[in-house]
Amino acid sequence: MSYQQYRPNRFNLLPPVVKNLLIINGLFFLATVVFGAQFGIDLTNILGLHFPLSDEFRPYQLITYMFMHGNFMHLFFNMFALWMFGNSLENVWGPKRFLIYYLVTGIGAAVCHYTVVYFQMQPALDYINSNIIEHPELEAMRQEVLNAPVVVGASGSVFGILLAFGMLFPNTLLYIYFAIPIKAKWFVVLYGVAELLSGLAGAPGDNVAHFAHLGGMLFGFILIKYWKKTGNY
Repeated sequence: MSYQQYRPNRFNLLPPVVKNLLIINGLFFLATVVFGAQFGIDLTNILGLHFPLSDEFRPYQLITYMFMHGNFMHLFFNMFALWMFGNSLENVWGPKRFLIYYLVTGIGAAVCHYTVVYFQMQPALDYINSNIIEHPELEAMRQEVLNAPVVVGASGSVFGILLAFGMLFPNTLLYIYFAIPIKAKWFVVLYGVAELLSGLAGAPGDNVAHFAHLGGMLFGFILIKYWKKTGNY
């Protein structure tokens, strides 16, 4: 995919926040590999985002999970999209506003994801909690439910960035597979619909946090509208 690049005044191909986010994400990935192989330390478990009701949850994970990735391709595609769309946004907004947007959409993605997860697991938790006194063995099941796989990755922020790019540069052409042209605004709409349908389908074995992606877009939309309303856009 490529796109017609917007060049505002004082354009930087790699502005400071995007550059440092690329470096930090790369360092976190390298540390995850090295610490796991050399010291047996699972940084994904420590820094990835656990369900808030889990004993493994820590508040700092709402930030650190954004810099953790499951594998190299997960890292590569997120960082490619961050560079591809993020550099134009940072050049327009400036470093401070772009960083705020990146963090807000990342946290918003986590909130949306685990809100959906909570309602999905609530029937099982209600059953366990109402029967655990008579059946203490259900505590093990309760812990299994609460200790669902951790969430990692910058995808929530990246989807927020994609949404913002579509709103700021709606008629910019994106080229899917470097061949099929589509305007940014329609690309965002189609991608959002695809994520919603995938999330609702809940296909077995699908370990993609679709509602986190949608959460990043939702919080990005709300933040941009707030900035516009307050005249800070």
